[in-house]
Formats: sequence, structure tokens, C-alpha cells
Amino acid sequence: MAFELIDLPYDDTALEPAVSAKTLSFHHGKHHKAYIDKTNAAIEGGDLADKSLEDVIAAARGSNQGLFNNSAQSWNHGFYWHSMAAEETAASDELKSMIDEAFGSVDGLKEKLAERGAGHFASGWVWLAVKDGKLSIEETHDGDTLADQDGVNPLLVIDLWEHAYYLDHQNARPAYLDAVNGKLNWSFASDNLARGTTWQYPA
Repeated sequence: MAFELIDLPYDDTALEPAVSAKTLSFHHGKHHKAYIDKTNAAIEGGDLADKSLEDVIAAARGSNQGLFNNSAQSWNHGFYWHSMAAEETAASDELKSMIDEAFGSVDGLKEKLAERGAGHFASGWVWLAVKDGKLSIEETHDGDTLADQDGVNPLLVIDLWEHAYYLDHQNARPAYLDAVNGKLNWSFASDNLARGTTWQYPA
């Protein structure tokens, strides 16, 4: 079973001006596609060929760095596309209550996400997740992921790799973070919270 490049859940102009159609064409159509293609090539005909992407990630962690990087990046990007929306959606009552408890308000959470993302050294990802029953901001470096981590349920993520924003914001990551903070998909995060299990990459 080969993995497929999932469609964007919105038009390629939907995130402008935070993320331009040009950036999406490169980021989704080239970067994400390359990770998918390399993952498929690595597992073709092997024991992992019929496994879920999450199982591939878990099997490759610590044993096959190349496969791990490509499969984890495939998952991270799929999750990232869904973490944004053309119009900022509303958090569920449950999520809003947890946000207020942990960060004071949605705006307070956005400030923390931007702060942690701007302070993250080099490439990586900044996540909103449920950890030990409470909301937590997590960071992963390079191609690492929360997809296969026990006890952590990712709700949404922001890509910190330079190719996510350079065409639109050059090297000004804080400007990108401020812009994308207005496109976060709180409905997606609410669904992930309500389900209580980690989002699965579409088969």
C-alpha cells in the first residue's frame, strides 16, 4: 500500500497573506511530495509496505534514520495542513476551557506559540498537545514528530522550517508566526482533543 500526497483541505490562495499560493505550491507539491515518494520507495516490498504511516514511523525511530525522517515529515506535513484554515475557527467549549486554564486565553496561547516558535533554534515544529491530561506546548527538532509518542496527543502544529515561510517573509520567522496565528484551525484541534487519540494520516 503506497501512501499518497493528501490534498490540501482548502484552496491554494486560502491562507494568504500568511502563506501564499506560491509557498503552498512548493511546500505541498514538492517538499511534502518528496517525503511521501521517498517513504514509499523505502518500504516497497518490505515488511512495512502494508503498515500505517504511524507504524512506519514507530518502526523506523532509532533504527532507520532516513526512513524515519521521510515518514515523520510526511505525517507532520499532513497534520500541518489541517492545523490551518482559511478562516480562523472556534475552539470547542472543552478546548477553550483548557486553554483558559493553561494560558489565560486563546490570545495568550497564541503569544506562547509565537514565542516558543521564534525561539526554536534551526528547523523544527512547535505543537499544541495534551500531555498528562493538560495542554502543553511541545517542540520537536528537524524531522522529529509526536505521531508515535505515547502519552502525548498533538492537537495542532506550526512548521518552523524555513521553506514554510521564506518566500513570503524571508528570514523573519516571527512575522510568519504572527501571520499564521490568525489561520489556526481550532476546530481541528477540538476534534483531536475530543477523540483522545492521535490523528491518523489518511490511508
